[in-house]
Amino acid sequence: MDTSIVLKKRTMMWFYLGMLFFCMFAESNAQLSENFYASTCPNVELIVRQAVTTKIRQTFTTAPATLRMFFHDCFVGGCDASVLIASDNGDAEKDASDNISLAGDGFDTVVKAKLAVEAQCPGLVSCADIMALAARDVVVLVGGPEFKVELGRRDGLVSQASLVDGNLPGPELDVTGLVDMFARNGLSMTDMIALSGAHTIGFSHCDRFAHRLYNYSAFMPVDPTLDPAYAQQLMQACPRVGADPSIALNMDLTTPNVFDNVYFQNLVARKGLFTSDQVLFNDFRSQATVFRFANNAGEFYSAFTDAMRKLGRVGVKVGSQGEIRRDCSAFN
Repeated sequence: MDTSIVLKKRTMMWFYLGMLFFCMFAESNAQLSENFYASTCPNVELIVRQAVTTKIRQTFTTAPATLRMFFHDCFVGGCDASVLIASDNGDAEKDASDNISLAGDGFDTVVKAKLAVEAQCPGLVSCADIMALAARDVVVLVGGPEFKVELGRRDGLVSQASLVDGNLPGPELDVTGLVDMFARNGLSMTDMIALSGAHTIGFSHCDRFAHRLYNYSAFMPVDPTLDPAYAQQLMQACPRVGADPSIALNMDLTTPNVFDNVYFQNLVARKGLFTSDQVLFNDFRSQATVFRFANNAGEFYSAFTDAMRKLGRVGVKVGSQGEIRRDCSAFN
Protein backbone atom coordinates (compact mmCIF):
# COMPACT_ATOMS: atom_id res chain seq x y z
CA MET A 1 0.00 0.00 0.00
CA ASP A 2 1.16 3.52 -0.78
CA THR A 3 3.06 4.96 2.21
CA SER A 4 1.24 8.27 1.90
CA ILE A 5 -2.16 6.51 2.14
CA VAL A 6 -1.05 4.64 5.27
CA LEU A 7 0.12 7.89 6.85
CA LYS A 8 -3.16 9.61 6.00
CA LYS A 9 -5.15 6.74 7.53
CA ARG A 10 -3.05 6.83 10.68
CA THR A 11 -3.37 10.60 10.89
CA MET A 12 -7.16 10.37 10.56
CA MET A 13 -7.30 7.58 13.15
CA TRP A 14 -5.37 9.65 15.70
CA PHE A 15 -7.48 12.69 14.84
CA TYR A 16 -10.73 10.85 15.57
CA LEU A 17 -9.31 9.26 18.71
CA GLY A 18 -8.17 12.69 19.85
CA MET A 19 -11.60 14.15 19.19
CA LEU A 20 -13.22 11.27 21.10
CA PHE A 21 -11.05 11.82 24.16
CA PHE A 22 -11.56 15.59 23.90
CA CYS A 23 -15.33 15.16 23.86
CA MET A 24 -15.22 12.74 26.79
CA PHE A 25 -13.00 15.14 28.74
CA ALA A 26 -15.17 18.13 27.86
CA GLU A 27 -18.30 16.26 28.92
CA SER A 28 -16.82 15.26 32.27
CA ASN A 29 -15.77 18.84 32.94
CA ALA A 30 -19.06 20.32 31.80
CA GLN A 31 -21.06 18.46 34.42
CA LEU A 32 -21.34 21.52 36.63
CA SER A 33 -21.85 25.12 35.60
CA GLU A 34 -21.96 28.46 37.39
CA ASN A 35 -25.02 29.33 35.28
CA PHE A 36 -26.87 26.02 35.62
CA TYR A 37 -30.09 27.63 36.86
CA ALA A 38 -29.89 30.78 34.74
CA SER A 39 -33.11 30.02 32.88
CA THR A 40 -34.94 27.84 35.41
CA CYS A 41 -34.28 29.59 38.74
CA PRO A 42 -32.21 32.72 38.08
CA ASN A 43 -32.54 34.09 41.62
CA VAL A 44 -31.47 30.91 43.41
CA GLU A 45 -28.23 32.38 44.78
CA LEU A 46 -29.99 35.45 46.16
CA ILE A 47 -32.71 33.31 47.74
CA VAL A 48 -30.17 31.05 49.46
CA ARG A 49 -28.02 33.94 50.67
CA GLN A 50 -31.02 35.70 52.20
CA ALA A 51 -31.96 32.52 54.08
CA VAL A 52 -28.38 31.99 55.27
CA THR A 53 -28.07 35.64 56.34
CA THR A 54 -31.20 35.35 58.45
CA LYS A 55 -29.91 32.16 60.08
CA ILE A 56 -26.48 33.62 60.91
CA ARG A 57 -28.14 36.62 62.54
CA GLN A 58 -29.97 34.19 64.80
CA THR A 59 -26.86 32.20 65.76
CA PHE A 60 -23.21 32.42 64.70
CA THR A 61 -22.90 28.63 65.05
CA THR A 62 -24.55 28.52 61.63
CA ALA A 63 -21.27 29.42 59.94
CA PRO A 64 -18.90 26.68 61.16
CA ALA A 65 -21.73 24.14 61.32
CA THR A 66 -22.76 24.62 57.68
CA LEU A 67 -19.18 24.64 56.39
CA ARG A 68 -18.24 21.51 58.33
CA MET A 69 -21.36 19.69 57.16
CA PHE A 70 -20.44 20.39 53.53
CA PHE A 71 -17.00 18.82 54.06
CA HIS A 72 -18.50 15.77 55.74
CA ASP A 73 -21.02 15.31 52.95
CA CYS A 74 -18.52 15.54 50.10
CA PHE A 75 -15.98 13.18 51.69
CA VAL A 76 -18.53 10.36 51.95
CA GLY A 77 -19.98 9.34 48.60
CA GLY A 78 -19.50 12.77 47.06
CA CYS A 79 -21.30 16.11 47.31
CA ASP A 80 -24.85 14.76 47.08
CA ALA A 81 -26.55 15.92 50.31
CA SER A 82 -26.64 12.33 51.61
CA VAL A 83 -25.59 13.61 55.05
CA LEU A 84 -28.97 15.35 55.36
CA ILE A 85 -31.02 12.16 55.22
CA ALA A 86 -32.83 11.23 58.44
CA SER A 87 -33.41 7.55 59.20
CA ASP A 88 -35.93 5.98 61.57
CA ASN A 89 -33.45 3.13 62.07
CA GLY A 90 -30.53 5.38 62.95
CA ASP A 91 -28.38 4.02 60.14
CA ALA A 92 -28.03 7.03 57.84
CA GLU A 93 -24.78 9.01 57.34
CA LYS A 94 -25.70 11.61 59.94
CA ASP A 95 -26.01 8.81 62.53
CA ALA A 96 -22.39 7.67 62.17
CA SER A 97 -20.17 8.36 65.20
CA ASP A 98 -18.06 10.85 63.22
CA ASN A 99 -21.19 12.83 62.28
CA ILE A 100 -23.05 12.82 65.60
CA SER A 101 -21.23 16.03 66.55
CA LEU A 102 -22.42 17.91 63.47
CA ALA A 103 -24.31 20.90 64.85
CA GLY A 104 -28.02 21.09 64.11
CA ASP A 105 -27.67 24.66 62.86
CA GLY A 106 -25.98 23.38 59.71
CA PHE A 107 -28.87 21.08 58.86
CA ASP A 108 -31.40 23.79 59.73
CA THR A 109 -29.67 26.27 57.43
CA VAL A 110 -30.01 24.03 54.38
CA VAL A 111 -33.59 23.04 55.25
CA LYS A 112 -34.68 26.67 55.54
CA ALA A 113 -32.87 27.66 52.35
CA LYS A 114 -34.53 24.74 50.54
CA LEU A 115 -37.98 25.87 51.71
CA ALA A 116 -37.29 29.38 50.43
CA VAL A 117 -36.07 28.07 47.06
CA GLU A 118 -39.02 25.68 46.70
CA ALA A 119 -41.44 28.58 47.21
CA GLN A 120 -40.13 30.21 44.04
CA CYS A 121 -38.63 27.34 42.02
CA PRO A 122 -40.43 24.14 43.03
CA GLY A 123 -38.74 20.85 42.17
CA LEU A 124 -35.80 22.40 40.34
CA VAL A 125 -32.88 22.95 42.71
CA SER A 126 -31.15 20.09 44.49
CA CYS A 127 -30.36 20.04 48.20
CA ALA A 128 -26.74 19.33 47.22
CA ASP A 129 -26.52 22.61 45.29
CA ILE A 130 -28.22 24.52 48.10
CA MET A 131 -25.69 23.10 50.56
CA ALA A 132 -22.78 24.13 48.30
CA LEU A 133 -24.18 27.67 48.02
CA ALA A 134 -24.80 27.86 51.76
CA ALA A 135 -21.22 26.74 52.50
CA ARG A 136 -19.91 29.55 50.30
CA ASP A 137 -22.31 32.08 51.80
CA VAL A 138 -21.39 31.44 55.43
CA VAL A 139 -17.73 32.03 54.54
CA VAL A 140 -18.56 35.35 52.89
CA LEU A 141 -20.94 36.49 55.62
CA VAL A 142 -18.29 36.14 58.34
CA GLY A 143 -15.61 38.04 56.45
CA GLY A 144 -14.16 35.44 54.09
CA PRO A 145 -13.64 35.59 50.32
CA GLU A 146 -16.42 35.64 47.74
CA PHE A 147 -16.24 33.00 45.01
CA LYS A 148 -18.37 31.41 42.31
CA VAL A 149 -20.08 28.10 43.02
CA GLU A 150 -20.54 25.54 40.26
CA LEU A 151 -24.05 24.07 40.18
CA GLY A 152 -25.93 21.16 38.65
CA ARG A 153 -25.53 18.50 41.33
CA ARG A 154 -28.33 16.05 41.97
CA ASP A 155 -29.17 14.51 45.32
CA GLY A 156 -27.87 11.03 46.12
CA LEU A 157 -30.00 7.95 46.68
CA VAL A 158 -27.78 6.30 49.30
CA SER A 159 -27.08 7.35 52.90
CA GLN A 160 -25.53 4.73 55.17
CA ALA A 161 -23.69 5.18 58.43
CA SER A 162 -21.39 2.27 57.53
CA LEU A 163 -19.93 4.28 54.64
CA VAL A 164 -18.58 7.01 56.91
CA ASP A 165 -15.96 5.16 58.93
CA GLY A 166 -12.45 5.84 57.67
CA ASN A 167 -13.52 8.46 55.16
CA LEU A 168 -13.39 11.61 57.31
CA PRO A 169 -10.19 13.22 58.60
CA GLY A 170 -9.90 12.77 62.38
CA PRO A 171 -8.26 15.16 64.87
CA GLU A 172 -5.30 12.85 65.46
CA LEU A 173 -4.15 12.36 61.86
CA ASP A 174 -0.61 13.27 60.86
CA VAL A 175 0.29 14.97 57.59
CA THR A 176 0.74 11.68 55.74
CA GLY A 177 -2.72 10.53 56.81
CA LEU A 178 -4.26 13.86 55.86
CA VAL A 179 -2.57 13.95 52.47
CA ASP A 180 -3.68 10.40 51.67
CA MET A 181 -7.30 11.04 52.67
CA PHE A 182 -7.57 14.27 50.68
CA ALA A 183 -5.81 12.70 47.70
CA ARG A 184 -8.54 10.05 47.57
CA ASN A 185 -10.88 12.92 46.81
CA GLY A 186 -8.66 14.51 44.18
CA LEU A 187 -7.32 17.20 46.50
CA SER A 188 -3.68 18.19 46.83
CA MET A 189 -1.62 18.94 49.93
CA THR A 190 -2.11 22.66 49.33
CA ASP A 191 -5.86 22.08 49.06
CA MET A 192 -5.78 20.17 52.34
CA ILE A 193 -3.90 22.91 54.16
CA ALA A 194 -6.17 25.62 52.77
CA LEU A 195 -9.35 23.73 53.68
CA SER A 196 -7.97 23.14 57.18
CA GLY A 197 -8.12 26.93 57.45
CA ALA A 198 -11.89 26.55 57.83
CA HIS A 199 -11.03 25.88 61.49
CA THR A 200 -10.61 29.62 61.81
CA ILE A 201 -14.34 29.68 62.64
CA GLY A 202 -14.64 26.19 64.09
CA PHE A 203 -15.12 24.89 67.62
CA SER A 204 -14.66 21.57 69.38
CA HIS A 205 -15.61 19.69 72.53
CA CYS A 206 -12.96 18.70 75.05
CA ASP A 207 -12.97 14.98 74.28
CA ARG A 208 -11.58 15.66 70.79
CA PHE A 209 -8.25 17.00 72.08
CA ALA A 210 -8.01 16.08 75.81
CA HIS A 211 -5.41 13.39 75.07
CA ARG A 212 -2.97 16.19 74.19
CA LEU A 213 -3.38 17.60 77.69
CA TYR A 214 -3.33 14.50 79.90
CA ASN A 215 -2.46 11.32 78.01
CA TYR A 216 0.03 12.26 75.31
CA SER A 217 2.57 9.61 76.35
CA ALA A 218 3.79 7.70 79.39
CA PHE A 219 6.65 10.14 79.86
CA MET A 220 5.02 13.38 78.68
CA PRO A 221 1.34 13.74 79.59
CA VAL A 222 1.14 17.09 77.76
CA ASP A 223 1.87 17.30 74.04
CA PRO A 224 5.22 19.14 73.84
CA THR A 225 4.21 20.77 70.57
CA LEU A 226 1.54 22.79 72.45
CA ASP A 227 2.44 26.25 73.67
CA PRO A 228 2.61 25.81 77.49
CA ALA A 229 0.42 28.82 78.25
CA TYR A 230 -2.15 27.65 75.71
CA ALA A 231 -2.08 24.16 77.22
CA GLN A 232 -2.83 25.62 80.66
CA GLN A 233 -5.69 27.63 79.20
CA LEU A 234 -7.16 24.47 77.68
CA MET A 235 -6.77 22.57 80.94
CA GLN A 236 -8.72 25.21 82.82
CA ALA A 237 -11.60 24.87 80.35
CA CYS A 238 -11.29 21.07 80.12
CA PRO A 239 -10.18 19.58 83.47
CA ARG A 240 -9.08 15.96 83.55
CA VAL A 241 -12.06 15.03 85.76
CA GLY A 242 -15.52 16.54 85.70
CA ALA A 243 -15.28 18.38 82.40
CA ASP A 244 -18.65 19.55 81.15
CA PRO A 245 -19.28 17.56 77.93
CA SER A 246 -21.26 20.47 76.51
CA ILE A 247 -18.32 22.89 76.65
CA ALA A 248 -17.05 23.87 73.20
CA LEU A 249 -13.80 25.74 72.62
CA ASN A 250 -12.98 27.90 69.63
CA MET A 251 -10.25 26.56 67.36
CA ASP A 252 -9.10 30.12 66.72
CA LEU A 253 -8.78 31.72 70.14
CA THR A 254 -7.99 35.17 68.70
CA THR A 255 -10.68 35.96 66.09
CA PRO A 256 -13.14 33.07 66.39
CA ASN A 257 -16.02 34.86 64.64
CA VAL A 258 -14.10 36.04 61.59
CA PHE A 259 -12.98 33.99 58.60
CA ASP A 260 -9.33 35.05 58.32
CA ASN A 261 -5.79 33.68 58.26
CA VAL A 262 -5.20 33.94 62.01
CA TYR A 263 -5.67 30.17 62.27
CA PHE A 264 -2.32 29.76 60.50
CA GLN A 265 -0.67 32.38 62.70
CA ASN A 266 -1.84 30.33 65.68
CA LEU A 267 -0.17 27.23 64.24
CA VAL A 268 3.12 29.10 63.99
CA ALA A 269 2.66 30.10 67.65
CA ARG A 270 2.03 26.40 68.55
CA LYS A 271 -1.62 27.05 69.35
CA GLY A 272 -3.32 24.56 67.07
CA LEU A 273 -6.18 22.84 68.91
CA PHE A 274 -6.07 19.43 67.21
CA THR A 275 -3.04 17.28 66.50
CA SER A 276 -4.14 17.42 62.86
CA ASP A 277 -3.93 21.21 63.01
CA GLN A 278 -0.54 21.57 64.67
CA VAL A 279 1.16 18.94 62.51
CA LEU A 280 0.65 21.22 59.51
CA PHE A 281 3.29 23.52 60.98
CA ASN A 282 5.44 20.87 62.61
CA ASP A 283 5.92 18.82 59.43
CA PHE A 284 8.52 20.21 57.04
CA ARG A 285 6.42 19.17 54.03
CA SER A 286 3.58 21.55 54.93
CA GLN A 287 5.36 24.15 57.05
CA ALA A 288 6.25 26.52 54.21
CA THR A 289 2.63 26.70 53.07
CA VAL A 290 1.48 27.43 56.63
CA PHE A 291 4.02 30.25 56.83
CA ARG A 292 2.82 31.60 53.49
CA PHE A 293 -0.84 31.59 54.50
CA ALA A 294 -0.02 33.05 57.94
CA ASN A 295 1.82 35.96 56.36
CA ASN A 296 -0.53 36.61 53.43
CA ALA A 297 -4.30 36.43 53.81
CA GLY A 298 -4.75 36.92 50.07
CA GLU A 299 -2.77 33.76 49.30
CA PHE A 300 -4.84 31.80 51.79
CA TYR A 301 -8.12 33.11 50.36
CA SER A 302 -7.07 32.27 46.82
CA ALA A 303 -6.02 28.74 47.76
CA PHE A 304 -9.14 28.23 49.86
CA THR A 305 -11.56 29.24 47.11
CA ASP A 306 -9.74 27.06 44.58
CA ALA A 307 -9.91 24.12 46.99
CA MET A 308 -13.60 24.71 47.75
CA ARG A 309 -14.46 24.58 44.05
CA LYS A 310 -12.48 21.35 43.68
CA LEU A 311 -14.12 19.89 46.77
CA GLY A 312 -17.53 20.76 45.35
CA ARG A 313 -16.86 18.50 42.33
CA VAL A 314 -16.12 15.37 44.36
CA GLY A 315 -18.39 12.47 43.44
CA VAL A 316 -21.19 14.65 42.08
CA LYS A 317 -24.33 13.13 40.59
CA VAL A 318 -25.46 14.84 37.40
CA GLY A 319 -27.83 14.38 34.48
CA SER A 320 -30.11 11.42 35.10
CA GLN A 321 -28.25 10.32 38.24
CA GLY A 322 -29.85 10.74 41.63
CA GLU A 323 -32.88 12.98 42.10
CA ILE A 324 -34.06 16.43 43.12
CA ARG A 325 -35.43 15.89 46.62
CA ARG A 326 -38.61 17.61 47.69
CA ASP A 327 -37.51 17.29 51.32
CA CYS A 328 -33.79 17.41 51.99
CA SER A 329 -34.07 14.96 54.88
CA ALA A 330 -35.86 12.21 52.92
CA PHE A 331 -35.57 10.42 49.62
CA ASN A 332 -38.45 11.03 47.23
